[in-house]
Amino acid sequence: MVKTIAFILLRLIATLLAVTFLTFAMVALLPGDPVDTILGTGPRPPGIEEQIRADLHLDDPFLVRYVNWLGDAVTGDLGSSYITDQPVADTISQRLPVTAQLAFMSIFISVLVAIPVGVMGAYKQSKWQDSVSSAGVQVALSIPNFIFGIFLIWLFAVKLGWLPASNWNRLSDGVVPNLKTSILPAFALALGQMAVFSRLIRSDMISTLQENYILSARAKGLSDRYILFRHALRPSSLSLMTIIGISFGALLGGTVVIETLFAIPGLGFSLINAINGRDILLIQGITVFIAVMFVIINTVVDLLYAVLDPRIRRS
Repeated sequence: MVKTIAFILLRLIATLLAVTFLTFAMVALLPGDPVDTILGTGPRPPGIEEQIRADLHLDDPFLVRYVNWLGDAVTGDLGSSYITDQPVADTISQRLPVTAQLAFMSIFISVLVAIPVGVMGAYKQSKWQDSVSSAGVQVALSIPNFIFGIFLIWLFAVKLGWLPASNWNRLSDGVVPNLKTSILPAFALALGQMAVFSRLIRSDMISTLQENYILSARAKGLSDRYILFRHALRPSSLSLMTIIGISFGALLGGTVVIETLFAIPGLGFSLINAINGRDILLIQGITVFIAVMFVIINTVVDLLYAVLDPRIRRS
């Protein structure tokens, strides 16, 4: 067990080093001069360009800049935005709860819908219920989330007037106001995930229902519902756990379009603004943070396999 944990930690460190290096390199390869983006085209005070280059270490060799930045990042110092003069760590801590809530809500909605749909598809394999759910899944997979988001805005904000089309109310403003501004973007993000999760559950459960212990449970006279949700769902959830971990990690950085569409002040919205303004330290800080969270979440998912499947725990 100790060797396994040590291997996982070494793999985690190696992955994070690779991600931080590639992120730093890609930001450095962005076209144009960041100084010109920061200062704009207006008149410039004498010596301001040299000061910015010195502050951002733009004249240092690439590897020197990376090592210096990595050393500061390990201590939690991600630098300060040259546009807003706010520490990058503070920006992330302020924006993260918004994006994390959207990610949690979309995952929760997806799982809540996908489990009964996937179980029904496996139980009613090749029957009309399975055909209808499969058709719905294909439609959901073919619709981009921003198109679905535009439809939700048109229906619930423009036509019905039930919910706001944009803006964001934090939980501190009240649960109901918060839900009014978060439910539409959460559903827009959840559409594609519902389809993927339900197809995955259906596929895994079809295989699980052929196992000998399932046939034995049926021979004992147990009800189909008990067999499906007590004996078949847990071992059919391993792949789902993996996809949920990947999806949650991806959502932390993949809500850019939806946050922009609904004017939500999350990490994705901040990242777009940083890219447009060539805010180098903010781009690097948000990107690396998302990558770190993605890797950590997937490592936790690997460890959760043992909780779901006793066979893995014993091995």
